[in-house]
Amino acid sequence: MDVVSSYAWIVWLVLILVFVIIEMLSLDFVFLMLAIGSLGGLLGGVFGLPWWAQLIVAAALSILLLFLLRPPLLRVLRRGGDPARTNVDALLGQEGSVVRPFEGDGTGLVKLANGEVWTSRLATGETTAPRRVGPGERVLVTAIEGATAVVVPAGRTSS
Repeated sequence: MDVVSSYAWIVWLVLILVFVIIEMLSLDFVFLMLAIGSLGGLLGGVFGLPWWAQLIVAAALSILLLFLLRPPLLRVLRRGGDPARTNVDALLGQEGSVVRPFEGDGTGLVKLANGEVWTSRLATGETTAPRRVGPGERVLVTAIEGATAVVVPAGRTSS
């Protein structure tokens, strides 16, 4: 038995420990699969496989786990996520009322249902003629571009 084979178990233990620590920081199941593959290499050493065979066992097991076990684990983990929309996504489709009418530069102020007042402009293709969008009229948010809400008058849709 050569020196490499007699101390390979220490290398496998160190790799398992390092991979588990990295997995605890990343939470992506990649390093967990590598740690389990390293455990396979360690078990290969316990059963007397040479170091190169231990390496093949660890690599093959890690690759199998990465492609066969990791995807279902990720699906199960992400299934219970919060479906509530947040930030800008929560504003899309929200109704509001015009506070300041759309002027010559096409911008106005809209107070949204959540109480926020946003600088706004009419969506492309919407014009203030023949009907002017005045104060108090209802609008829907179709997009957010920077700090400007893109709106359409309620009852109409635009792209």
